[in-house]
Amino acid sequence: MDTTMQPIQAFSERMIDNIEKVIVGKREPIELVVNGLLSRGHILIEDVPGTGKTMLAKSLARSIGCSFNRIQFTPDMLPSDVTGVSIYNQKTEEFEYRAGPIMAQIVLTDEVNRATPKTQAALLEAMEEYQVTVDGVTHPLPEPFLVIATQNPIEYEGTFPLPEAQMDRFMLRLRVGYPGSQDEIRMLESQQLTHPIDALEAVVGVDELLSAQKKVREVVVSPDIKGYVVDLIQSTRDHPELYLGASPRGSIALFRTAQARAAMHGRGFVLPDDIKKMAVPVLAHRLIVGSAARIREIDSREIVREILDRIPAPGGEVA
Repeated sequence: MDTTMQPIQAFSERMIDNIEKVIVGKREPIELVVNGLLSRGHILIEDVPGTGKTMLAKSLARSIGCSFNRIQFTPDMLPSDVTGVSIYNQKTEEFEYRAGPIMAQIVLTDEVNRATPKTQAALLEAMEEYQVTVDGVTHPLPEPFLVIATQNPIEYEGTFPLPEAQMDRFMLRLRVGYPGSQDEIRMLESQQLTHPIDALEAVVGVDELLSAQKKVREVVVSPDIKGYVVDLIQSTRDHPELYLGASPRGSIALFRTAQARAAMHGRGFVLPDDIKKMAVPVLAHRLIVGSAARIREIDSREIVREILDRIPAPGGEVA
């Protein structure tokens, strides 16, 4: 174990243990959310109603001593409801910027696919450039800045599918899933009198988070591992079942999340196993399956797994 990464491992364990007080029996999606936080990447939580998507996002925000805003997306929302507006001040005879809810360190965009494409587009600049432009004036967003979006993949009435440009800006897509029987019993018991999130307290500060995010970038990635990442990405672009493969942003996301996973396990170097574990949540939502494959109900996650099985990992498979 690399002692230089032990603080990151301890940071991750504190975060995960704290969130598990609210989200019972879902360590894997919690680890992915913490990974996205350390990787400075935005997260899309996609699942059916009632599985804890919003509660997972709120628990993450509560675990960090930072500002948090929630935006409930609806079809009648305007872009200014997200970014803010410029209002004329008669006393100063100047326009003043009134910040929208996007001006927070962690922003939950709940049911993001219920907003119109015009309103969804208000997130594009914020998610990629960490700034918003209102009436020609650019306003930087606070650090750290993280968007956690939720959407229901089942319900299509009154929804607007996220365009490829926006999907590509999410570093990770994950699902929470239903709890097991024993976990659901524990959940019922924990919520009998009050909801556990009401007592959830911050376990890390903003300065500690920024330091951890910077430290993760120091994790060593060998030339062989970098070549492995590029081989996987290139395979998505050449795959006969895919209409659109992963972008260079996808290769960077896979690189960053693998670094974060290594650090979360106390290692100062990336293994092929880190790449394999992160490939599906990082790449699957960036791919567009061809029409012939859709007819056969082939899912993009299946294609990523097939590519992982086909492309040899450097140095053999590491468990």
